[in-house]
Amino acid sequence: MLLDFDKFLIKPNSKVNLKDYDTAYTAGLKKKDSLIELQSNTEELRAFQERFWADNRYSMLIVLQAPDAAGKDGAIRHVMSGLNPQGCRVYSYKAPTSVELKHDYLWRHYRDLPERGMIAVFNRSHYENVLATKVNPQFLLPERLPCIDSPEKANQAFWDRRYEQINNFEKHLYGNGCRIIKFFLNLSKDEQKKRLLSRLDEKEKNWKFSPSDLPARAQWDEYQKAYEEMMEKTSTDYAPWYVIPADKKYFARVAIGEVIVKHFKELELRYPQPASQEVLDKARETLMSE
Repeated sequence: MLLDFDKFLIKPNSKVNLKDYDTAYTAGLKKKDSLIELQSNTEELRAFQERFWADNRYSMLIVLQAPDAAGKDGAIRHVMSGLNPQGCRVYSYKAPTSVELKHDYLWRHYRDLPERGMIAVFNRSHYENVLATKVNPQFLLPERLPCIDSPEKANQAFWDRRYEQINNFEKHLYGNGCRIIKFFLNLSKDEQKKRLLSRLDEKEKNWKFSPSDLPARAQWDEYQKAYEEMMEKTSTDYAPWYVIPADKKYFARVAIGEVIVKHFKELELRYPQPASQEVLDKARETLMSE
């Protein structure tokens, strides 16, 4: 399936209203056909990964942000299932530790960046610092910032500086060979309710439920505004945001896979030049003479 990528792409400096995006959109793809599409993407990603590693000029950072229960874990598990685990790392971020709080907010993410030839997936990311903290500015206080000694000090100028810092961070990474793809899994409030209830109703899913999911749900509107501003301020040519419809998990997984394949194709990856034919022939002669 060939997607209309512009339908999901947030163009730089464009206005974002998540109500304009259909969370249940599937491009006509049926669930029964999605496994074929997902398998096709998986095979392409596997082939690209080998060349990506051999080429050794680029790294890739895949960022996933979403409301709770939007399917980030499942997307990682299904889309990345065909990759060689030696070349792919997944990092999930919770509240910062005491050690992490002694550094700037980007430090723990910089520490986990992929080396050349590697793929890293950030399950939540540095963007929590303009999401969770923006909706709940009291979360900033443990950072002990000189300019923030009360939540009220976190004004729009403060957040604009953070957006600029993040853009500069990502531009620096891009200039040094890291290709960045950012996905926002766009889940409806009704679908989130269904998924949270299933975690309560089905015993095998009880472990997935966290009481912290409910306060965040109560702040749904505030988070929607924070997501919109985040993408407006930080979707760039070098690190674009894609809004992925997430009510249908099967479609979200196919769409994410296709976008990643598209970005791999743009790299024009190549294998290193082999040794000269003379060197290869001598090596063969040496081995055959043993």
